[in-house]
Amino acid sequence: MRIAIPSETADGFESIRSGHFGHAPYFTIVEIDGDTVTSVESVKNVEHDQFGCGGVIEHAIGLGLDGILTIGMGRPPMTRFSQAGITVYSETQTPKVGDVVQLFLAGKVHRMNPADACAH
Repeated sequence: MRIAIPSETADGFESIRSGHFGHAPYFTIVEIDGDTVTSVESVKNVEHDQFGCGGVIEHAIGLGLDGILTIGMGRPPMTRFSQAGITVYSETQTPKVGDVVQLFLAGKVHRMNPADACAH
C-alpha cells in the first residue's frame, strides 16, 4: 500500500503534517507491506497558487497512491480521489507524520467521512 501524508517539510517521519491537503508543501509517501513500513520518501507538491486545486489533485493521482492520510480536505478533491480509486483517510489530532503512521498501522485511522470534508 502506498499512502501520501500532506506535510510541511521533507523530513520523512519527523515531518509535521500539513493542516490542509491542497496547500501542503510536500507529500510524505509511505510504502506499507502488511504491518511494516518498507519505505518513506518526501515529494515536493506543486504550487496551489500556480496550478490550482485541480493541479494538486492530478499531481497526487500521478504518484500512484492507494490512499491519502490527511487532516483536512475539501469535497472536490475527496470526490476526485474516490473516483480514481484512492482512499482518503483522516486523523486530526496527531501532528507528526511518524506518529500518525503508527496509528494507521494499528488500525486507529479511518476513512474520511464526506460530511467532514471542508465545504469549499
